Amino acid sequence: MEVTEGEQLIEDDDQNVVPPNGGVNELLDEGQEGEMEEFLGPQAQYNEEEEERKYYRRKRLGVIKNVVASSFGAMIVYSVYMGLLQMQLTLHYDMTYREVKYSNLGLEDIDRKMLMGINVTPIIGLLYTPVLIRFLGTKWMMFLASGIYALFVSTNYWERYYTLVPSAVAIGVAIVPFWASLGNYITRMAQQYYEYANYKEEHVQEQRKLPKGACHSYIITFQSVFYVIFSLSFVFAEFPMRLVLHEHLHEKKHVLWNVKTCGAAIKGIIPGFNSTVLTSLPRSMLLIQVESILMGFAFLAMIVFLLLCGPAYRPTEEIDLRSIGWGNIFQLPFKHLRDYRLRLLCPFFIYSGLEMLFVISGFSLSYGVCILGIKSLWLLIVVYGLSCSVFSLLSLSLLRLPRWVCLMGGAAVHGVLLVVLLALSVKPNSPEYLGPLLVIMVLWGLGSALNKTGVSTVVGILYGEEKERLDFVYTIYHWWQAIAIFVVYLWSQMPMRAKLSILLATLLLACYCYWVMERRVARKVPHRMPRIPRPRHKVKGYRYLEEDNSDESDSERSGEDDDEDEVERMEEDEHVVEEMGARDSEEEGQDARAEGGDLPRARQRGAEGQGAHVEDDGREI
Repeated sequence: MEVTEGEQLIEDDDQNVVPPNGGVNELLDEGQEGEMEEFLGPQAQYNEEEEERKYYRRKRLGVIKNVVASSFGAMIVYSVYMGLLQMQLTLHYDMTYREVKYSNLGLEDIDRKMLMGINVTPIIGLLYTPVLIRFLGTKWMMFLASGIYALFVSTNYWERYYTLVPSAVAIGVAIVPFWASLGNYITRMAQQYYEYANYKEEHVQEQRKLPKGACHSYIITFQSVFYVIFSLSFVFAEFPMRLVLHEHLHEKKHVLWNVKTCGAAIKGIIPGFNSTVLTSLPRSMLLIQVESILMGFAFLAMIVFLLLCGPAYRPTEEIDLRSIGWGNIFQLPFKHLRDYRLRLLCPFFIYSGLEMLFVISGFSLSYGVCILGIKSLWLLIVVYGLSCSVFSLLSLSLLRLPRWVCLMGGAAVHGVLLVVLLALSVKPNSPEYLGPLLVIMVLWGLGSALNKTGVSTVVGILYGEEKERLDFVYTIYHWWQAIAIFVVYLWSQMPMRAKLSILLATLLLACYCYWVMERRVARKVPHRMPRIPRPRHKVKGYRYLEEDNSDESDSERSGEDDDEDEVERMEEDEHVVEEMGARDSEEEGQDARAEGGDLPRARQRGAEGQGAHVEDDGREI
């Protein structure tokens, strides 16, 4: 049958018919594919190195924020604590205040026991401080200790034996952990800053031990910043005394009317000091308002530690620190005392505690208040605090000078002042001595700043690369300071010349021991460091990516652990043999390595044979 020309045209038209909206759909598909490729493909404007650099810059800024926040937190805590304690002891000393407000309550006996709780309890701090720090973590230990100081403030709303004495004991328990965790935290921030500043280094990426001296400059800088900020606590602690009690205090003629002499010739604190120092009693509502303000600042310090301070260790590092065993954690502070560097620094640890408490409770009272009156006490303490804060910046000179400059410089200043104070015996009520006393305070602040920053910097430099030992080292440091606190508490009734002689003898012994330590370090005398046990992870989690065999018995697990220990011991023995370098040992080591090298080949051949056997079985199947 023939096809006409019209039908052929119709068939051609049917073949060329385009479905409705077909062109539009194809354009939409091509447009979506182009957008998807543009979204998923490599971005021309994205620079991975630049983003990485910005990330680690934010990390470094976070470390600086942590240092400043922890410094301000510690400054607020001690401003509140010292200000409240000074105001409380001044009010309780006044006989009229005791009789009118509390009659037969016995505030004097309560104050004695409260001071005993603060000064005696830290003696046992070496026993529990490392356990607390590793159980809670460094940041949370600072937060908990600041909460204990806030508890002490809250108990002053209701001044009774069962409120003041237990809170004072709690502060004594928290002193050593608080300062040990602070020292540990500042040094860890220096280590973290180095890691974030050198994030491209291979040892940083693999989280290996830092090179010797890598973070020393950061330790010096951060310790200086900490003490610049913290020393201002002496200034702010005088605000309650100056703003609240100053108008209620008697003039110097009244409080010093029975005092015969001041300075080096006295025995005790101020013999003959008047028992009434208040012209009028402050209103109870005014005291409640002051305590409420101090309570608010104590809570502010807790919030600073909680929200602004980042963690000192990574989560896996904290797990490793706890996993060495609580018995080992308890023993390691005592074992670290085998290190001659720490033993020879102990006299400086003691002196750093003695000199600060002496200038606050000894010189300021037996010289300052005894000569100028109680109304001038706040001025002396403020001058001392400002001097400490400003001169703490001098420790930055250690970036260019040897590390002994700070300690020896501070010791020289204090040595001269102690000799001057031994000869200084003045009559009471002598306002013409205001200038010399302020100069002595400024110079003592200079020595204290060099001493505090110097000791902390030397400890940080000596153990700056030992992140797993920092809590033990700083626990020993501040425990010896707690011993000094106890000594100052005991010598309160001793003659002033005996106190100054003890200070001078301790200073001379500390300088000699430090010279011996530096000489041994320069001669590279090996120091004895206790071995930190390997972490034993009882709970196996995703962080370690270990397979947990539920069918495995405890005996099999212990057997595997023993095998691992044996392998480690064999590796250590081989390492020692390699270092010996003796010919005979070297030949034996070569034979042993040759025999050991056959074992993996045999195992490999066995594994290959077993694999071939499995393949043959599979083919047969």
